[in-house]
Amino acid sequence: MSKQTYRVCFCFRRRFHLTVSEAPQEIKELFDRYSENGMMSIDHLQRFLIEFQQEEKATVEDAQAILDSLHEFKHLNIFHRKALNLEAFFKYLFGDINPPLSTALGVHHDMTAPLSHYFVYTGHNSYLTGNQLSSDCSDVPIIHALQRGVRVIELDIWPNSTKDNVDVLHGRTLTTPVELIKCLKSIKEHAFSASEYPVVITLEDHLTPDLQAKVAEMVTQTFGDILFTPGPECLNEFPSPESLKKRIIISTKPPKEYLEAKDVKEKENDSQKGKESADEEAWGKEVSNLKPSTVAVDESNLEEEENIDEEDLDEGDPKSQQNVAPEYKRLIAIHAGKVKGGLTEWLRVDPDKVRRLSLSEQELEKAVLTHGKEIVRFTQRNLLRVYPKGIRFDSSNYNPVIGWMHGAQMVAFNMQGYGRSLWIMHGMFKANGGCGYVKKPDFLLNNDSHNGVFDPKAKLPVKTTLKVTVYMGEGWYFDFRHTHFDAYSPPDFYARVGIAGVPADTIMKKTKTLEDNWTPNWDEHFEFPLTVPELALLRVEVHEYDMSEKDDFGGQTCLPVSELRRGIRAVPLFSRKGDKYPSVKLLMRFEFV
Repeated sequence: MSKQTYRVCFCFRRRFHLTVSEAPQEIKELFDRYSENGMMSIDHLQRFLIEFQQEEKATVEDAQAILDSLHEFKHLNIFHRKALNLEAFFKYLFGDINPPLSTALGVHHDMTAPLSHYFVYTGHNSYLTGNQLSSDCSDVPIIHALQRGVRVIELDIWPNSTKDNVDVLHGRTLTTPVELIKCLKSIKEHAFSASEYPVVITLEDHLTPDLQAKVAEMVTQTFGDILFTPGPECLNEFPSPESLKKRIIISTKPPKEYLEAKDVKEKENDSQKGKESADEEAWGKEVSNLKPSTVAVDESNLEEEENIDEEDLDEGDPKSQQNVAPEYKRLIAIHAGKVKGGLTEWLRVDPDKVRRLSLSEQELEKAVLTHGKEIVRFTQRNLLRVYPKGIRFDSSNYNPVIGWMHGAQMVAFNMQGYGRSLWIMHGMFKANGGCGYVKKPDFLLNNDSHNGVFDPKAKLPVKTTLKVTVYMGEGWYFDFRHTHFDAYSPPDFYARVGIAGVPADTIMKKTKTLEDNWTPNWDEHFEFPLTVPELALLRVEVHEYDMSEKDDFGGQTCLPVSELRRGIRAVPLFSRKGDKYPSVKLLMRFEFV
């Protein structure tokens, strides 16, 4: 039979719903174990939920809700009276009612600790629609970020062309500006559409004192009572997310005299631009780990590098306080900037006040080689923001786990880009009800004399092992054009499964490739020993093998291991940009041993 003939026959024979014949053998055996005479009663189903799915609090009502959720399949005669047959059981396992993360959990972390005790969903250059050099500036990506749950929005503010108003743009580039007031109004309208926890606006300020005063007026008039303003003095401890619900917080460096723009980010090795993007695959380069090094870090070099970033300023500079608009200074709730000196001074913990420090991804990677424990200690009280290096002109991102494992709260990402690093970021903030704040693990907060501060370099024992079974997948037939993967035959899918986490835990594995199959049934098992499961994320990707070209993308997801539901789950997949496919999902099993 020719490929063309096969294709036509396949399409005519294709069923619009999975049938019991496609169920993996283990599903059939489970049904036999928890049913009688080919039917699974409500009591049987409840026992299955408790014993196998490890939903210890599952009730008869929960089992009934599952049965009720299958009402749309009544015409197929897949259940009888108050019981499920095998096909109905299969439909439940592979259905939307059986997700890998619990929708009932909601916000369940303690939200009453200081802000410094949380990882915060953080954007970088939040106003850009595309690349860092020539894309438009707009409030639209800000709105999209807030709707996704992002809690930190960055705005670069500059005088407009007539120097009588304020624009938002990426300075000294070809990006087209957007008015600050438009961005502020959109933030107010959408700030709490996905989460009621506080939104922080970080300002990169390039303004004269008169325009700072104008910004102060805009901000106070736009946000009114929801603006959090503790006064001109630095806080001695950050408030909690709970106490700041539905509040807007301004964070920037102490105002300085207006300086004409320096040629900043484009100075950073722009000769490397081509190298950065040359091998970028359609779905993003593989995420790189922190590379061990024995090279000593020169603190003066770190300071020199950071001085090209205008977001920070030595707080000790007396010039920085000249001609300051007082009403602007009063807006700043979270003070940013560096004290004079090198890295040791930057990381010094002041018992009387808290602040925010910014480091580029490169600076962080260098700093953790010699000051890892000091960074952890600093972030127990203070905020650390990490931002992408300047040569990421394509709005790509970096490995966020390096920041998280050292306690960095604000790992700032280009949310308008896409790729594997951003998928990991999306995955982390699916935790805690998607509210944009994830409580840091206790080991990053411990500072007692007995245990000391966590050492990110220490070799740790395995705490638990995650066992993953990838049974099968479906939905591509409905969500993709039938010629998307191959013009003449069904696709040849394989899955990649692995862990994003601390270096010792990070790994990716791969299933076999199944040829000519819209519903691949891999039925493969994987084990992942985890030393720091609290920071581990399960990565899942599906690709279609192409012998002559790059493999085609078939979906991805990233899930916080700490919130995975044990048992067999239906795992929905997402596009490269992070949008959920209507139908594409995998049937997987998760166990911890």
